[in-house]
Amino acid sequence: MKIFRQSLVREFAATGAAAFIVLLGITVTTQLVRFLGLAAGGSITFSGVFALLAFTSFSYLPVLLSLTLFIAVLMSLSRGYRDSEMIVWFSSGLSLTAWIRPVLSFAVPIVILIALLSLVLSPWAITKSDEFRGYMDNRDDVSQVTPGVFRESRHNERVFFVENVSEGDNMVANVFVSSTQHSQTGVMVAKRGFLETADNGDRFLVLLNGRRYEGLPGSAEYKVSEFERYAMRIDVREARASTPSAKSLPTLDLLNHPNSIHRGELAWRIGLPLSALVLALLAIPLSFVNPRAGRSLNLVLAILVYMIYNNVLSIAQAWIVQQRISLPLGLWGVHAAMLLILAVLFFRRLTLFSVFRYLK
Repeated sequence: MKIFRQSLVREFAATGAAAFIVLLGITVTTQLVRFLGLAAGGSITFSGVFALLAFTSFSYLPVLLSLTLFIAVLMSLSRGYRDSEMIVWFSSGLSLTAWIRPVLSFAVPIVILIALLSLVLSPWAITKSDEFRGYMDNRDDVSQVTPGVFRESRHNERVFFVENVSEGDNMVANVFVSSTQHSQTGVMVAKRGFLETADNGDRFLVLLNGRRYEGLPGSAEYKVSEFERYAMRIDVREARASTPSAKSLPTLDLLNHPNSIHRGELAWRIGLPLSALVLALLAIPLSFVNPRAGRSLNLVLAILVYMIYNNVLSIAQAWIVQQRISLPLGLWGVHAAMLLILAVLFFRRLTLFSVFRYLK
C-alpha cells in the first residue's frame, strides 16, 4: 500500500507540474500581448508592463492551481486505465475508493495554498494592480508620450509626437506638436526638447531650435516663425480617486462590511478551494477509460463537468449579488450538489467493477 500511494503521488506531482507550466505559460503570453498593446498605445509605460503582468498572473493563480489539480489527477489515473495498470491494482484487491487517500494527500496541500491565495494574496495583487493602473491614468500628457506614437492630450487641444526619448538626461528628439488656439492651428517642430520645472512647481515642455507654423486649415496664408527656445506649460492632471472593487478588498473587510456585493465575492473566494478539492475527487471516477474504446469520451465529460462547475459558481455569485439567493445557499448548495454527483459516480463505478468481478 505504501508503494501504491507513493507512486501515485509522484505521478500526480509530475503531471501537475507539467500542466501548471503550460497553463501559466498560456496565461502569461495572453496577458503580455494585451499589455504590450496598451503600452504601444501609450496607456501604460513599457517599464510598467512586467509589473502589471506579475500582479495579473498572481491573481490568476488560484484558478490555475485548481485546474492543475484536476488535470493532474485525471490524466494520471486515465493513463493507468489506458496502460492496464488499474486492472493490476484492482486484481490485487484494491477498490476504487482506495484512490481517495493518495489523491487527498496530494490535493490537500494544494487546496490550502489555493485558499491562501484566494483569501489573502490575490486581493493584494489586484489592489496593487489597480493602484499601478491609477498611477498610469493620472500621469500628465507629456509623461504619457510614447516614442513613435502620436498622442492626444486629455483636453484634445494638442497632439504630441516624439521620435526618440533619452531617459537618462530627460531629453527628447524630433518633436512635433500640433495645437489649436483661437480657431487657429499651430504646428511646432523642434530638433530637441526637455522637461523643466519652475520654482512654483509648474512644469514646462521646452523646445529648442524649432519652427512654428500658424494659419487656418485650407488657407495658403501661414505665419512661419523660428525660435531657439519655446516653453509650453503642461497641465497637471488631478489624481482621480477610484473606489476599490470588491475583488481588491481584503477578506476581513468583506466580513466586516457585509452587503450583497461583498457576500458574492466572499462566496467566490471560499468556493475556489472547496471546488478544487471536490474536482480532485471527481477526477477519480471521471478518469475511467475503456482501453478498447479510447479515452476521448471521458476527457470530454471531464472538461464539461469542470466548465459546468465553474459556471455554476459564477452564477451563484451573481445571484447572491442580486439577492436572489442567500449566502449559505449559494456557497454550500453548489458544492453539496457536486458532492451528490460525486457519490453517484462512485456508486456507478463501484457497481460496474463488482459486476465485472462477478462475471469472472
